Amino acid sequence: MTLHATIDRVTDRIRARSRTGREAYLAKIAKAAEDGPRRAHLSCGNQAHAYAAMPDKDDLALSRKPNIGIITAYNDMLSAHQPYERFPDLIRRAGHAAGATVQVAGGVPAMCDGVTQGRAGMELSLFSRDVIALAAGVGLSHDCFDAALYLGVCDKIVPGLVMAAATFGHIPAVFLPAGPMPSGLPNDEKSKVRQQFAAGEVGRDALMAAEMASYHSAGTCTFYGTANSNQMLMEFMGLHLPGSSFVNPNTPLRDALTVAGVQRAAAITRLGNDFLPAGEVLDEKAFVNGIVGLMATGGSTNLVMHIPAMAKAAGILIDIEDFHDISETVPLMARVYPNGLADVNHFHAAGGIGYMIGQLLEAGMLHPDVKTINGTGLDGYTAEPKLEGEAIRWEEGSRDSLNDRILRPAADPFAMTGGLKQLGGNLGRGVIKVSAVAEERHVIEAKARVFTDQDQVKDAFKAGQFTEDTIVVVRFQGPRANGMPELHSLTPLLAVLQDRGLRVALLTDGRMSGASGKVPAAIHIAPEASVGGPLARVRDGDIIRLDAVTGTIDCLAPDFESRPAVPYDPKSSSEGMGRELFAAFRAVAGPATEGAGVVV
Repeated sequence: MTLHATIDRVTDRIRARSRTGREAYLAKIAKAAEDGPRRAHLSCGNQAHAYAAMPDKDDLALSRKPNIGIITAYNDMLSAHQPYERFPDLIRRAGHAAGATVQVAGGVPAMCDGVTQGRAGMELSLFSRDVIALAAGVGLSHDCFDAALYLGVCDKIVPGLVMAAATFGHIPAVFLPAGPMPSGLPNDEKSKVRQQFAAGEVGRDALMAAEMASYHSAGTCTFYGTANSNQMLMEFMGLHLPGSSFVNPNTPLRDALTVAGVQRAAAITRLGNDFLPAGEVLDEKAFVNGIVGLMATGGSTNLVMHIPAMAKAAGILIDIEDFHDISETVPLMARVYPNGLADVNHFHAAGGIGYMIGQLLEAGMLHPDVKTINGTGLDGYTAEPKLEGEAIRWEEGSRDSLNDRILRPAADPFAMTGGLKQLGGNLGRGVIKVSAVAEERHVIEAKARVFTDQDQVKDAFKAGQFTEDTIVVVRFQGPRANGMPELHSLTPLLAVLQDRGLRVALLTDGRMSGASGKVPAAIHIAPEASVGGPLARVRDGDIIRLDAVTGTIDCLAPDFESRPAVPYDPKSSSEGMGRELFAAFRAVAGPATEGAGVVV
């Protein structure tokens, strides 16, 4: 199938925009790889330190076996990362069987946005991505590894690991997922109880029971938020093995996929005949394929920030116009909560990523000629893994959706576009995700109520102050202000107002969760208010028009342009819960529209 003209045009635009940086990046990783296996150039003393605790130190010191480094985000507080506890031993056994040695190169932090939502700790969340990249870099800096395995799943963890993999792009990289938890209480039922609690209709005991029935075991949360969008992205970009993203933890198939991933890592080092440095996988076509997957699945808006940061680490420049143009072209093929009632287990059973990739390839929406860790182009990712004894074999995946309420073909989708819109106007640039927003709410014109943190919004809600159509403006939430926390805890309140018949929307220079849904939310507005951006000039009572159809967002007050900006007072977000440690990050963070990066 001929590549769709828009996908081709956007790729060419990214390539042209990135030419200088990408050429310098490729020269850098080629130079790093040209000496062959890195540990061979360490002194005897350096090597002795590196191998001292290893039972197979002679293999490390004297043989030409590839040495695989593990970068792990394991901790046992995050349900998605708890399964990684047993991965190092499994990987060592698989590595040795494949003729390799294995060492844990380092650990990286992994925080849970579900725990920190609405709390001070959420102001560290976005910056944890850059800390993860730094921590992974420290682990790989020992220069002992012929390939790296990256163990991470959730919101900032995968983007941070990809930034590190790109920075160490001369080293082959394989990402190993842990899988989603089995289905629990349906996500729409959980959401209903949250709204009932926000409205005072049920008590905390009912809320707690619903939450515990939803988040109930090891594995990723089952809604299609940022964590599961990350897993989709790694498969569409060729950094996972085919069909591996949504296999449940601690199952024979999951373990066999992990073993197969180790085997691939051992096979693609410079010591063999299939050398595949990570920097060659992470090219312009791979990132475009990832954006196509994001739009076709209705994935998390957080990736609109993370993908530019990941790409920049590989010398590639991506703008929100690229997301917009791809979204306008790619059909929405999946309905997974919050865009539907199904969870990711249902999505996977209905045909999942393999079915979608096959459909999108046939429609000319994906680049087939990419490098992947599977050793094939992207067409290899239409296959489905099956157990044969303890080993994996891949067979042709389903060419038909097994549940058309969850998955639809590209020619007959749920919507003709991906549902992400670029916004621009006198209030700045940002994005809105409308795939779960009712069409009659794509345009909202209403008075503004201005707040400087989400607790003020909650207090106003409790006091019954929202009695008319309102655009809730929450400013000073950008990366330079308070680290750009998610404002997901506002979703139940705004949904209650919407259900009462009010026309409401959110406008912010902060983020929403990947789980946000039916309330219109104009987010990632840049320039942010704390640096004098337009949101700092909005006043209570201003008429704001949010138009997701035309992609515009404007304050209609006649004197808007001439007003002075309200100054930002950093006092409330400068201390406590570790925020002191991140003052340097807040001082240099880039705009949200460019990835809000600190280290890239």
